[in-house]
Amino acid sequence: MDNQKSKISFFERYLSLFVLLCMAIGVLLGKLIPQVPDFLGKFELYNVNIPIGILIWMMIYPMMLKIDFLSIKNVGKNPKGLYLTWVVNWIIKPFTMFGIASLFFFVVFRSWIPENLASDYLAGAVLLGAAPCTAMVFVWSNLTKGNPAYTLVQVATNDLIILILFVPIVGFLLGIGGFSVPWGTLFLSIFLFVVIPLVAGAITRHQLVQRRGIDYFQNTFIPKFGKWTIFGLLLTLVLIFSLQSDLIIDHPLHIVLISVPLVLQTFLIFAIGYGGAKLLKLPYDVAAPAGMIGASNFFELAVAVAIAIFQLNPGVSLATIVGVLVEVPVMLILVKIANKTAKFFPESFQPNK
Repeated sequence: MDNQKSKISFFERYLSLFVLLCMAIGVLLGKLIPQVPDFLGKFELYNVNIPIGILIWMMIYPMMLKIDFLSIKNVGKNPKGLYLTWVVNWIIKPFTMFGIASLFFFVVFRSWIPENLASDYLAGAVLLGAAPCTAMVFVWSNLTKGNPAYTLVQVATNDLIILILFVPIVGFLLGIGGFSVPWGTLFLSIFLFVVIPLVAGAITRHQLVQRRGIDYFQNTFIPKFGKWTIFGLLLTLVLIFSLQSDLIIDHPLHIVLISVPLVLQTFLIFAIGYGGAKLLKLPYDVAAPAGMIGASNFFELAVAVAIAIFQLNPGVSLATIVGVLVEVPVMLILVKIANKTAKFFPESFQPNK
């Protein structure tokens, strides 16, 4: 694990602790100075909270800068790995998340979770399940010595697929879950939190690489946004927790209960992706990131959509944030599993040696 820790930033390594700290600060803010979240809650445009929207852009835009959409021209070099990724992310993952979350929130935990909150938590789980990882997958791929070119193509193609499939899949599953789907707000959320930063990132990347070169872009320009991304995430979490202080204080056990199906889903999807790669006889450096991208989530998008669509249902946002809370420790376990099993894959190496 020491090797792994040296390749992951301090913030990423202790993300779960930062989330807990933000929770404490947000709850105290909501209870002691409720005027602050009340004031910020007044700034809305088409049901989208403007302050939180700006903070989420601060998180998502730097992610989009890292993606080279020209890499898509290499999509045919590892077609089996990409097909596996697409099937797991878009045909399997959203529906297993819906099934597992429904089972736990409405059956296993029905004595502890009221039905109205169970529906909210299910909606939050659906948003997480329909948003495969965009940024952190680069970290997980690096920790498992995954193929960086393949990982880049994975992320680039999944970002484009999000534009097409996220809205219909989320709308369909929310409808099954008993929610009246606000299609207009759902489409607006994708436009604001995916299309705009994606286009802005692509234009910025193209212009700077042409003028200053790829080395300047990757080693000088992108690192400038690191602190802004962290600031955006932490302040967003504080604001969201301040708006949900009553829910958290009234139901503190729910954070643990929400985490159970999310963790089980993460292990299941990794097993499907990683096991599928084994059956397809993919090399380890393709199999590892193929398993990681589905297991991890684009939680920034899930949080943004939860806030935009379910302002009156704070449990939805809470469920997406619990996803942030559990992701890093669970993914580090999966990284260790992948590294220990590298020898079982063709053309593989053993990262720990």
